[in-house]
Amino acid sequence: MKNVGEARETPTGVPQEELATGERSTRNRVARSILDHGPSTVADLAGRLGLTQAAVRRHLDALVHENVVEGREKRVYGARTRGRPAKVFALTDCGRDAFDQSYDKLAADALRWISETHGEAAVAEFARARIAEQAKAYRTAIEAAPPERRTDALAKALTADGYAATARSAPVGEQLCQHHCPVAHVAEQYPQLCEAETEMFSALLGTHVQRLATIAHGDGVCTTFIPRATPQTTDNASASTAGRNPA
Repeated sequence: MKNVGEARETPTGVPQEELATGERSTRNRVARSILDHGPSTVADLAGRLGLTQAAVRRHLDALVHENVVEGREKRVYGARTRGRPAKVFALTDCGRDAFDQSYDKLAADALRWISETHGEAAVAEFARARIAEQAKAYRTAIEAAPPERRTDALAKALTADGYAATARSAPVGEQLCQHHCPVAHVAEQYPQLCEAETEMFSALLGTHVQRLATIAHGDGVCTTFIPRATPQTTDNASASTAGRNPA
C-alpha cells in the first residue's frame, strides 16, 4: 500500500479540490481505523495506516474540531503502571453516527410500546429472542474452533455482523472487545439488549462472563471479560484420601 505522504509540503500544480478530496479520504481512514480497533493512540494509528505521526495528529485535530473524535486518557484495567497514561482518541456519538448504524427510530418506538403495554419483562424477552437468532451462526463458528480459539472465533463472527470485534489476552483470561455497536442508540434506552447479549456470550462460551464496559453507557468500546478455564484439580480426591483412616 502506498503511503499518502501527508507530512510533505503541498505539491505544486495539483488542484485544491483534489487535495481536499485526498485529505478527506485520509481523514475518513483515520476515523474508520478508530471504529474498527477502538480508542487508539497516535502511534497506533500511524502504524496501522502507514502515515507519519505528525500527519495523524493533523487529521486528529481536524476530526476533534468536527466533533468526530475526542481525546481521552487511556483506560487501564488492573494495576496502573508508572508514568503518564497514554492519550487515546475515540469516536464521539456524532462520529459513530457518520458510519452505518442499524438504529431506527421505529425500533425505539416499538420497544417503548412493548414496555408500556406488556412491561419491562417483555422487553427482556424480546431482547433474548432477538439475540437467539444471531447466536445460531455464532454457535456454528465457535463449535468449529478448538477450545483455545473460541473467543477469537466469536469475535470474527461478531465482526461479520458489523460489531468490529477483536479478542485479546488479559490477566487470567481474555477480553472480547466490540469497537462498534449497530444498536448503540437503542441500547442506551433499553439496556436489556446488552444484558441479553452478555447472557448469550456466556451460553456460547460455556462460562460466566463479565461485562466491563459498553458503548451504550458512553465507553469507547464494549468490553467483556472471559475467565480462563481452570483445569480440574485433585483437591477433592486429596481431601477424600486425607479423611480416611490410615490402614
